[in-house]
Amino acid sequence: MDDEKIIELYYARSETAIHETAQKYGTYCTRIAMNILENKEDSDECVSDAYLKTWNAIPPQRPVVFRSFLGRITRNLSLNRYKEQHRQKRGGNEVHLLLSELEGCLPSESSVESEYEMGSIAKHLDSFLYSIDTEQRILFVRRYWYVDSISSIARRFDISESKVKSTLFRIRNRLRAYLEKEGVVI
Repeated sequence: MDDEKIIELYYARSETAIHETAQKYGTYCTRIAMNILENKEDSDECVSDAYLKTWNAIPPQRPVVFRSFLGRITRNLSLNRYKEQHRQKRGGNEVHLLLSELEGCLPSESSVESEYEMGSIAKHLDSFLYSIDTEQRILFVRRYWYVDSISSIARRFDISESKVKSTLFRIRNRLRAYLEKEGVVI
């Protein structure tokens, strides 16, 4: 079933909408959650929560790209669960690693002002990503949005892990310089 028909099911408040969403995007959402949480039960719960949140959001919202809308909800719920689980301890998994990689590129969210500025930073980040090579953009998004491991990115692009690491390092440095040039305090 195409996305527009699924969205119409949500507007009609038909429970079939959730079933159709799970059929079409269940694997996609589970992969996002698993990459962040690395736990099947927690991932399944986040995906179920994402379906509920989608049910509550549509209507009134009408997503332009349903897949991205659903992916964003799943990712945010998974990151929130991750933060909740690791509040008292430092984890050694992929999420902690990628957050530490980006630490020097983005400002911390420690104040109300910085929370407000995150919207403008997101716009700068979008501009930056559209300014770089397509392959580099995909590498960056696979790593920092989908939380793919270095090894899975290397396999996907048939390149060495060291090339992935060095490319991401260069992109982060370019991002830092770009944000500083745009007046974002890091």
